[in-house]
Amino acid sequence: MTARLLAFGLALVFAASYAAAQAGADKRRSGYQDMGEALQKMQDDDTANPGMLFVQLGGQLWAKPAGAENKSCADCHGVAADSMKGVATRYPAIPQGADRPVDLEGRINMCRTENQKAERLPPENRDLLSLEAYVAHQSRGMPIAPPYGPVVDAFRAQGEGIYRRRQGQLNLSCAICHDDNAGKKLAGIVIPEAHPTGYPIYRLEWQALGSLKRRLRNCLVGIRAEAWSLDAPEYVALELYLMERAKGMKLETPAVRP
Repeated sequence: MTARLLAFGLALVFAASYAAAQAGADKRRSGYQDMGEALQKMQDDDTANPGMLFVQLGGQLWAKPAGAENKSCADCHGVAADSMKGVATRYPAIPQGADRPVDLEGRINMCRTENQKAERLPPENRDLLSLEAYVAHQSRGMPIAPPYGPVVDAFRAQGEGIYRRRQGQLNLSCAICHDDNAGKKLAGIVIPEAHPTGYPIYRLEWQALGSLKRRLRNCLVGIRAEAWSLDAPEYVALELYLMERAKGMKLETPAVRP
């Protein structure tokens, strides 16, 4: 009897230690964890998450023919739940035959111009954001898995340089806020770790869906730095590094944020 109790006690200790080790292995926090319960419930409930309206629109656009070729996304890619599963976890990436990485919206526009013979959709365009949200939604719950290789690694290093470089009139870097001071409060709001786990996201501040580029541009304006144009390559390089920081974290698209 004593031996059984001892064995049972050791098993409990081992289980508790293992659970603690697993919990402590990754202390990174998604912006979801910094939100209050009400906003978390809004994101979790697809009938309450306003980002799902854009996902639904994206599903309609996926099946709608466009351009001189009169092709839809579905004509080439079939059912998105099958063909697009995991795709968003791997972007930005270098398309076949290209010499530089593109983000997911860039890849969607490449498909439009090359395969559908349609016009590019401009940054922050509702249809582009909806298609991006629809594609990314197919990977919700999957771990972020950035690509590697000599060329993409060089662009990621450029992104890390941008992340750590002080700039603007406030002489701040991304790292000062999101590494050194993450978890603290600024104007009553928790400073997040800046993991891009849910883009495109629905921000209550915007009352709309928006891209990571829009959020990064907001940060540049906030530190009184010169904001890049929305088609600047610096955004893609920075996103590559941010996705590396978030490697293994689960995609949440469409996320909700304050």
